Amino acid sequence: MNVSLLIARRYFSSKNKRNIISIISNISMVGVAVGTMALIIVLSVFNGLEDLVRTLYGKSDPDLLVTAVQGKSFETNEQLLQRIRTTPGVGLLTEVIEDNALLQYHDRQMVVKMKGVSENYFAQSDIDSAIVEGDHRLVRGGENYALLGAGVQHELSIALDNRFAPLHLLYPRNTGKKTLSMNPETAFSQQTIIAGGVFLIEQHIDDSYIFVPIDFAQRLLNYGSRRTALEVKVSESRTIEEVKQDLQRVLGDKFHVHDSDEQHVSLLKAIKVEKMFVFITFAFILLIASLNIFFSLSMLVLDKKKDVAILRAMGATSRMIRNIFLLEGAIVAQVGAITGLTFGVAICWAQQTFHIVSMGMATSVVDSYPVKMQLSDIILTGIAIIVITITVSIRPALNAARLDLRENL
Repeated sequence: MNVSLLIARRYFSSKNKRNIISIISNISMVGVAVGTMALIIVLSVFNGLEDLVRTLYGKSDPDLLVTAVQGKSFETNEQLLQRIRTTPGVGLLTEVIEDNALLQYHDRQMVVKMKGVSENYFAQSDIDSAIVEGDHRLVRGGENYALLGAGVQHELSIALDNRFAPLHLLYPRNTGKKTLSMNPETAFSQQTIIAGGVFLIEQHIDDSYIFVPIDFAQRLLNYGSRRTALEVKVSESRTIEEVKQDLQRVLGDKFHVHDSDEQHVSLLKAIKVEKMFVFITFAFILLIASLNIFFSLSMLVLDKKKDVAILRAMGATSRMIRNIFLLEGAIVAQVGAITGLTFGVAICWAQQTFHIVSMGMATSVVDSYPVKMQLSDIILTGIAIIVITITVSIRPALNAARLDLRENL
């Protein structure tokens, strides 16, 4: 057995340590345990929030989104659409026209994001599972219907299937002039449509989006064959990344092909950055808690001067003496880390299983705080504890290795 480890374990479990050293050592373990537990819980919550964002937006996001590199719209033709459809792995192609429009209902009005989609849109989107009122179909009996976000409906108090009070959508006409006419009839193109259903996905989408048939959006915006995006559903035979690369080669450098994460890169990056800063903050808290290890080891070195001198007289090297106290600090940190890790994992499991801590908001799309444990977080936390333990233990260990034999016998 490693002699340094054996002696370090005896020092750790010894009942003959002075009371103050035992107290400081125990405080060190408790501090490391609490810090480790908090770090695992907080990182797991951030993982859960990241997954929640993907789940929420996944109801309306396509697998791949094709947009123009320059401008907000681009010309389409049957040849371009056929090239995309025949790309291996492309299961479904949906045409999209999306722009801001003015929505009027009775004497109320608001600016909304109008998204015109082709008939096959709901074959690739799960938004129909988020319907809370009405019907998701945009065309029924040859008549056009609009699908509204819950926030839009609430803001304008819109009644569904009311043919006597349809929705009025207005969009500025492109007259080629720099100034807008003061006459609303000539300044705006206008179309009416009946509200057919209400969806509830995520606040940003619910408060601003309405879905309409693509031919309705085409007439209102006078887009002709132009589209703002093409949405692609990937078949199960190929991965999204493979199809993305093939589509990018087929379309060339005039188009962007974005996967689901890239469609919300700013939001997901913000969560990752916050997670990183939280990790750094808690690592500093762990460092402060581990300073007690420094003090306990320093006092232990003073208490064991005679033992160190005897070991040196028996032939122990400076390296062996140093390793004894380094391992002593490692044992203290390890016991605290394992305890904290056990409690942290247990709390996260309980939250995942029993949903103990609720969001506390009646309008929340989830009942409880989402958590997701990842092995990478546990490994990263372990590495941080190892680095911190070495940092705070090296000084007392070096001091022990430098003790003079003659002065302490």
